[in-house]
Amino acid sequence: MPGCNWSLAQDSPLMLGIQGILSRFQKTPLSSLSPALSTPQTLWALAPTPAMAPGAPSSSPSPILAALLFSSLVLSPTLAIVVYTDREVYGAVGSQVTLHCSFWSSEWVSDDISFTWRYQPEGGRDAISIFHYAKGQPYIDEVGTFKERIQWVGDPSWKDGSIVIHNLDYSDNGTFTCDVKNPPDIVGKTSQVTLYVFEKVPTRYGVVLGAVIGGILGVVLLLLLLFYLIRYCWLRRQAALQRRLSAMEKGKFHKSSKDSSKRGRQTPVLYAMLDHSRSTKAASEKKSKGLGESRKDKK
Repeated sequence: MPGCNWSLAQDSPLMLGIQGILSRFQKTPLSSLSPALSTPQTLWALAPTPAMAPGAPSSSPSPILAALLFSSLVLSPTLAIVVYTDREVYGAVGSQVTLHCSFWSSEWVSDDISFTWRYQPEGGRDAISIFHYAKGQPYIDEVGTFKERIQWVGDPSWKDGSIVIHNLDYSDNGTFTCDVKNPPDIVGKTSQVTLYVFEKVPTRYGVVLGAVIGGILGVVLLLLLLFYLIRYCWLRRQAALQRRLSAMEKGKFHKSSKDSSKRGRQTPVLYAMLDHSRSTKAASEKKSKGLGESRKDKK
């Protein structure tokens, strides 16, 4: 393309800027930079400004340099750990409840993994630590209200940090927070679950709706089963009747063919008998006429 020269000189402003950024990247890794220093605008500001000749026109950041910075940030993103808990948990007074906690991490499960549970009472402002797991050992708070009532049931190898709270009381109502650290993956948000303690655990709307939907589906399946069963029996009966009708038609056909063959054999005999009777009748009439004439002659 005329007028476009993509060759860059070693002492050009663009090459000096790229070399400055690369030298700073070698001294300071990208993962150690804070989020505020990880933006392309900040990295551009960190690049040394090359000396410009007096009277030379100022050059704006090149699109090639912006693309290089963007690719360097996108190709090596920092993934944060993600923690999962239930949104709400219900329990009855005197019973036990399990607070589930799991996580996702881009790193393998480390030997230095840790789980921390905090509790914020209902209406309270401060959260207190009630449980901590580190170095393969669970540590339960021996001072708070959950003393001797917490049981560790998690398994770090399965990314599970669940605990069980025994002997629930109304004072246990509040918010529980699960925090997970899986070095070197230690950046991420915590997850919270709210515990509600009742005299009797109320029936949840979702359970009722699920039961209603399940009942409706069961009735529909039963009706479909009855429909197909009745249809099968009806088709089977129709097939049996069809077979019987076809058998009866075959029997009538054979019978009619036999009758027709018998009639075919009897027809000459009948004609012969009729001819014999006619000849006998004619002979008797002639005989009677001859007798009558002979009597007339005698008189």
